[in-house]
Amino acid sequence: IYNDAQIAAWRKVTDAVHAKGGRIFMQIWHAGRAAYPGAADGAPIVSSSATAIEGEIHTPQGKVPHAVPHPLTAQEIPGIVAAFAQGARNAIAAGFDGVEVHGANGYLIDQFLRDTPNQRTDAYGGSLENRARLLFEVLTAVTQAIGSERVGLRLSPLNSFNSMKDSDPLALIGFLADRLNAFKLAYLHVMRADFFGVQKADVMPVAREKFKGVLVGNMGYSADEAEAAIAEGKLDAVAFGTAFLANPDLPARIRAKAPLNAPDSNTFYAGGAKGYTDYPALQVA
Repeated sequence: IYNDAQIAAWRKVTDAVHAKGGRIFMQIWHAGRAAYPGAADGAPIVSSSATAIEGEIHTPQGKVPHAVPHPLTAQEIPGIVAAFAQGARNAIAAGFDGVEVHGANGYLIDQFLRDTPNQRTDAYGGSLENRARLLFEVLTAVTQAIGSERVGLRLSPLNSFNSMKDSDPLALIGFLADRLNAFKLAYLHVMRADFFGVQKADVMPVAREKFKGVLVGNMGYSADEAEAAIAEGKLDAVAFGTAFLANPDLPARIRAKAPLNAPDSNTFYAGGAKGYTDYPALQVA
């Protein structure tokens, strides 16, 4: 969300949400090496290090191999941080109630956090403190721009999507969850598992122990499991992603204990409206 035209366009969405009594945060992120050439007016593909994602990427022209990224220099990083802060300001100007900084799923911040893609030897690589430096700089800038109460953060210490891996995900989430208390964020949103089942560890108890704010869990929760986790104090809230794609009226279905539409994974990242706006609501299912 870079310019006035985008702010005005998103205002239509936020106005519609608020008219129904809803609240909405914009997720702001930099794709890093997960972007493709030409996606941003020819800007170079960047990352923590010159390590490419395996396989191919979906583009409007079809699938193409992932590019080897340009490692960001220490002089280039402040521009990235400033862009996050401006994106947050623009989101508020567009009527969003806050922003969620996307530090998960193999995008730029995650490419710095985890030690497999991050092979740097400077102040942004090596130790946990150094690998988290970009995240903390972004959070400092964004919270100063719009207020910490309007800022959430998403992390996925286990997810292997986009060729991601960390040698010690429990140490990573423990370090981050503890240090994040100083930012007084609106919430911390943690993906509890690897979407592909490659990396396995129980990260949520560590996050719960270390983080003193609102903790949101995500990934594969059923309605019953979500209710139990909240009732037992393991989580403060549970987020649903894929289930919401297939069920536009998910809260109503959960309240009614009604069956859920099954998501069609063939439509994910496929382009077009199919699989996004054509699932039936409960009253017509």
